[in-house]
Amino acid sequence: MKKTFLLLVLLFVSTASFSQNVLSLFSKANQFFIYMAEEKFTEAHQLFDETEQAKITPDNLKQLWENITTKLGKPVTLDAIQSKLQGEYYAVTVEGEFEKDKQNFVVFFGKGEKIIGFIMPPNASVYAKPIYADTNLYQEKSVYLQTPGHQLAAVITTPKNVKNFPMVVLLHGSGPSDMDATVGPNKPFKDLASGLASKGIGTIRYVKRTLVYAREFGGAFTVKEEVIDDALAAIAMAKTVAGVNPKGIYLLGHSLGGMLAPRIATLTPDLAGLILAEAPAVKLGDVILDQNKYMFSLANDTTVAGKKLLEDAVTEIGRSKLTKLNAIKADSLIIGLPAAYWIDLNLYDQIATAKKLTKQRIFIVQGGNDIQVAEANYKLWETGLAKKPNVTFKLYPELNHLLSPQTEKSNGTQYQVPVNVSETLINDIVNWIKGK
Repeated sequence: MKKTFLLLVLLFVSTASFSQNVLSLFSKANQFFIYMAEEKFTEAHQLFDETEQAKITPDNLKQLWENITTKLGKPVTLDAIQSKLQGEYYAVTVEGEFEKDKQNFVVFFGKGEKIIGFIMPPNASVYAKPIYADTNLYQEKSVYLQTPGHQLAAVITTPKNVKNFPMVVLLHGSGPSDMDATVGPNKPFKDLASGLASKGIGTIRYVKRTLVYAREFGGAFTVKEEVIDDALAAIAMAKTVAGVNPKGIYLLGHSLGGMLAPRIATLTPDLAGLILAEAPAVKLGDVILDQNKYMFSLANDTTVAGKKLLEDAVTEIGRSKLTKLNAIKADSLIIGLPAAYWIDLNLYDQIATAKKLTKQRIFIVQGGNDIQVAEANYKLWETGLAKKPNVTFKLYPELNHLLSPQTEKSNGTQYQVPVNVSETLINDIVNWIKGK
């Protein structure tokens, strides 16, 4: 029962504990498959740990690759998309698209960043490109987002044959995340980038700092280090993209990113506008409390033990509502985050901050099937900003937290089923940006 309660909490606010450079692992996994695709099996063999090299030969790899390509056809794209710590090993998932079908691979690395094996998991759920993504209409460029002491992989997606186009910076929610905001087989940021670019609007998306530099988040930190510094760098980069309208830069914040978007706008007053998607209007602790109560209601556990678990969760979450340190240390953990983090967020009023924004247009969108940021948050935004002429609201009854259409609310299992971001939402964002 307790694990069930924590499921959504961890998805929303968890931090990573990787102790190796994720970008390095991604690079090595990609290089392995580049060698395989180029039939450089000796070079691919050298990427294995010495113990494993003794068990297999380049000819073994050749035969294996021939079996794979006979079944799937020639590879079209092979890209590392995520890394997870599994015991003492690191598992890097490589997303593969072949001529005949899609197939993911999981490459296992030892402590020396040498391959110790790989598997082909069943293709029950893999990312599917949305029907509204027309690759003939846009192009993508891999870059690095630079801030002092940090380098984050990023992708700039721009429309082809379009001049003076707007740009949207995509801002993550809580926890570690890759540039596509991947959850299971779903990639909402990748969907948004391709959908917007197909309709003449560019985007920047990037790996979140907590994924790549997890070691830096073991002590006291706030959303400045987690989110804001990189968001400001991405906004600055957006203005330099060839063909962009520098006065047409927008920030799309999802979940925690939406909550922080008004705060970021105060630091970059030349932003053209903000899109707040599934954005909490209340304190983060209250959002987590709502999540736990919802999961408890689904469990329908009326036992004394079950009720005690919920009471304990409520008590623990209540500890997050502090606004000053008092006797507690700044790096003391509360629900996995330091006290300094909670104080910083609890002293921030997103609705009041948004009220003071007069130069930027604001578009607030909410899904009725979101079980992480409840519809009640949208109503608070609506009430708080109702008289602001620069603010537009829209509720999408069918959308969930990942901005995909669903028939009902769920217990989180929806996230393991591939469903693309709503085309209606993308069209509405395009029309709003273009002032239609």
